[in-house]
Parts: sequence; C-alpha cells; structure tokens
Amino acid sequence: MKTLTDTQYIRQLISEGEHCHQDFKFEISDARKIARSLSAFANTEGGRLLVGVKDNGKIAGVRSDEEIYMIEAAATMYCQPKVELKTQTYQIEGKTVLEVCIGIAASKPVYALDENNKPWAYIRIKDENILATPVHLKVWQHNKKNEGALVEFSEREQRLLETLKDKESLSLNQCCKLCRLNRKVASELLADFIRFGLVESVFCGHKFYFKLNTE
Repeated sequence: MKTLTDTQYIRQLISEGEHCHQDFKFEISDARKIARSLSAFANTEGGRLLVGVKDNGKIAGVRSDEEIYMIEAAATMYCQPKVELKTQTYQIEGKTVLEVCIGIAASKPVYALDENNKPWAYIRIKDENILATPVHLKVWQHNKKNEGALVEFSEREQRLLETLKDKESLSLNQCCKLCRLNRKVASELLADFIRFGLVESVFCGHKFYFKLNTE
C-alpha cells in the first residue's frame, strides 16, 4: 500500500473538515479552553486536534513550542483525570502542523477545570464541544458500578415513561415539571432508562431532549 507523504496526510485530514472526531485550532493561547476539547473528545469517541490550521482549513502553522507545552498542561493540569495524548508534528510547505490524538477515556467523565477550578464535563457533538447534562453524568456514574442495576417500576417510573410516550420529546426541566420530580431523581431515572435502551437523548437547538427509543 502506498504511503502518504506528510503533506498528503494532513491535506486529507483537512479535507474532512471539522466533525465529531476532528477540530482545527489556529493557535493555542489558553490551556483551560483546550482542556474543554480534550474533555469532549475523551468523553465521547475520541478524536484529534490539528493545531496550526484555521477554521477554513488554511494552514497557518504552529508558531512556537509554547503551544505544545500548553496542550500538555491542559491534559495534565486542567483535566481530571488527566488525559493521555499522542502528538506528532508534520512539516507542510515550510510550516509545522501538530496532530494531537485523544483516545476514549477508560473512566468517564473527564472534567475540564474552569478559571475558578470548578470541574465541567463536555461531550463532542458534530463540530462542537457541548456541556454534559446531569443525565450524562449519572449515566457515566452508573456505568462505573460493576453490579447490574435493578430498577423497580414504581408509580414515578411509570409516570415518567407515560409522559415521554405522550410527548415527542422533553427536556430535563420539562420532565421534572410534568412528572413532579426533582432534578436529581429525574436525572437518575433518565440515566437508567438510557442504559436500558428505553430512552435516548437528542440534541436540538443547542439543548438536550429525551424521548422514548422506538427501535
């Protein structure tokens, strides 16, 4: 099989554009912001950053080694737990492009620390990093448990499922209001329903909704 040159390889990646597994970064100027991207990829399906590439796909090149150090800082200092990275530099038309590969986290969620060191978890949807909901956090929390989950279908479980059946989709707040549940309980129930394949989450209009899984 013919091996691609560095230029061909990077050009091929750039031609894909930004998507759920790939993000372009013109420059790295804030390690905490990069931590959000690392969190999103690690919590979803993994992916790569192409540093030194503008949003329109034009190659600008990495300007200094400081950018590489900032990525490492983002992974080790501003991600909890720390994110394992694989980095590779490529010389394209006299400019350096840095490829940063992020795998799927073995233990989710991976949090990114903000300016106040408050942890936030993100997920990757299409070409965006989206803040995870309390339901996502509960799904990850439940997945860490080795024992099988046992859910008793009491009146509140039935009420939530019936409400979801009557409505095409509902936000977490709507589930709470219509089913008279607090956010913690509603998040717990929706997380279990998602794990059992009864409910799925959909992202629309920059909001998460939940609906019955009809498949």
